[in-house]
Amino acid sequence: MKKIIVCDAIHQKGLDILEACLDVEFIDASKESKDKLLEIVGEYDVAITRSSTDVDQKFIEKATNITSIVRAGVGVDNVDIEGCSKKGIVVMNVPTANTIAAVELTMAHLLSSARSFPNANNHLKYDRIWKREKWYGIELKGKKLGVIGFGNIGSRVSKRALAFEMEVIAYDPYIDSSRALDSGVGYTSNFDDILDCDFITIHTPKNKETIDMINFEEIEKMKDGVRLINCARGGLYNEDALYNGLKSGKIAYAGIDVFTKEPAVDNKLLELDNISVTPHLGANTVESQQKIAIEAAEQAISAAKGISYPNALNLAYKESELPQFVKPFLLLAGKMGYLASQINLGHVKSIKVIAEGEISNYLEPLITFALVGSLKESMGEMINYVNADFVAKEKSILIQGIKEANRSEYKNKIQIALTTDKDYVLIGGTVFDEEIEKIVHVNKIKLDFKPKGRMIFFSNSDKPGVIANISKALTEHNINIADFRLGRGEHGNAFAVVVVDEAVSKDVLRKLESIENCNKVAYATL
Repeated sequence: MKKIIVCDAIHQKGLDILEACLDVEFIDASKESKDKLLEIVGEYDVAITRSSTDVDQKFIEKATNITSIVRAGVGVDNVDIEGCSKKGIVVMNVPTANTIAAVELTMAHLLSSARSFPNANNHLKYDRIWKREKWYGIELKGKKLGVIGFGNIGSRVSKRALAFEMEVIAYDPYIDSSRALDSGVGYTSNFDDILDCDFITIHTPKNKETIDMINFEEIEKMKDGVRLINCARGGLYNEDALYNGLKSGKIAYAGIDVFTKEPAVDNKLLELDNISVTPHLGANTVESQQKIAIEAAEQAISAAKGISYPNALNLAYKESELPQFVKPFLLLAGKMGYLASQINLGHVKSIKVIAEGEISNYLEPLITFALVGSLKESMGEMINYVNADFVAKEKSILIQGIKEANRSEYKNKIQIALTTDKDYVLIGGTVFDEEIEKIVHVNKIKLDFKPKGRMIFFSNSDKPGVIANISKALTEHNINIADFRLGRGEHGNAFAVVVVDEAVSKDVLRKLESIENCNKVAYATL
């Protein structure tokens, strides 16, 4: 009989489900010391953890029989996913159980930002001052709400805002616009339309594209008296820019649940009167904790029985199951997919994986890695190696795998073709001896560079002066060039890959786009 260990405290309803399952044994070890936990964890097949238990190298070494780990919650910062994968351990999380809790907290902050409820409450309750004229607010009805990110939470916030008779407009380059329009919400592909709203709320993953998504420049473009909400991830709004906007009055009010550094007890935003704050309470409801415990218990039972691995975040493979030469190609396929999605931002329509040589015998795992890489930019931790096919079907993404005869100069070669609603990109790559990964062409223009670091991709007409202008623009912004690779096409076009040492801002990209003979600029990090 399979055995489940509960390493950290979960709601009693989750324990009740485990107790009622006659096909598995379980132990609640949440009150054991961490040293004791490490002594006994090797006796079990599945572990349920939360933030108190670090699933690190030491834990993995002791967990000799563990085949699956369920992280009861969304975050997996304390889980060594790569280490688990190498040991054949499936890592799962519970990403949607707190959806309603996060939605309703967002609405609470939205209402507070309109009526200053926390301030008015404190003024009367603690200062004992009755001054109604000090707390004039505004009505939600008729106001425009900009929703950044139209996923599980953003779409539900929009639905509730419509009930308040607000005009709602969504921005999410990774969805089909019909998803918003069919629900009565406006859709825009122009981010400036969001900046023109009366209220703005953000519901995106935290990644290089969304960090500081609202910064000084974006706030400057906003209406005077705008109100901002963030109950998603700390750092999506630049906190210095937010502070300045609130202090100057450009931003009338903000509702913030998450911070760049937590606990945020010393954050300067707390000094301001025109902001309501909560200590990362997005999942803190009784119902949410119950749902998390129930889903974690059910996932653990399914995994113990080998039925399914819901919300798996990794591919559980043992190194001995694949030939040694295959593994670096799988990793390369994931990187190429991720690279393609950054070069070709937009709603993914189709993904094609083309393989030549012996590696073409492993087309199925190549497709899976490429698919996860391609959707990582838009979905973050929500996409994984187990649910990738299901997600692709749900999003109507066409997937093709093509096995071709080896016509290139490489022993093995893979290509990823990614089509979005905006553009098309084709990337080719190979792995040389000693597992050296190389990109060998982009859109059939020959190149030679490692898929690593900060990369600017520059498509242009093959005319004199372009390289000099690129170098000049980067020098003006104090950005050092680490590597520069140029490829020339057959029809007067060229493609450059510029590897740089420093992060590249939107201002720099706009400067590069303004260079004469420039066709397209993209920025990617790996």
